Amino acid sequence: MRKIILSAVCLVVMSSCGNKKEAEKSADDSMSIKEMNTEDVVSIPPEFQKGADLIAAGDCLACHKVDEKVIGPSYKDVAAKYAIADIDMLAKTIINGGVGHWGEIPMTPHPDFKLEDAKEMVKYILSLKNQEAN
Repeated sequence: MRKIILSAVCLVVMSSCGNKKEAEKSADDSMSIKEMNTEDVVSIPPEFQKGADLIAAGDCLACHKVDEKVIGPSYKDVAAKYAIADIDMLAKTIINGGVGHWGEIPMTPHPDFKLEDAKEMVKYILSLKNQEAN
């Protein structure tokens, strides 16, 4: 009986945390921001390029896409919900993780990200607010 309970607990923990290989596979399957051509997305203004590059270099694209919900919301949905005044809060959410803003699925924390880099990522995401969906 203990083995069954222990197995069930392990299964729940593994499924809620995700499998690194699955996340990497998902990231590999999705197109990185750098790989998108101009037909896929409006060109990135130079002042937001650093944020876009940081997103492409991280594991963000395993859970988010520009135009569609994956595990987390699309970047355009985030941009529509938040404003420039929310940059600090959103950057801290990237670093610390969170739950409840978009349902019960938690956002994985990224404690190795620098606050200034997380802010650049948020600025890029918020720049998508006025772009039309593809």
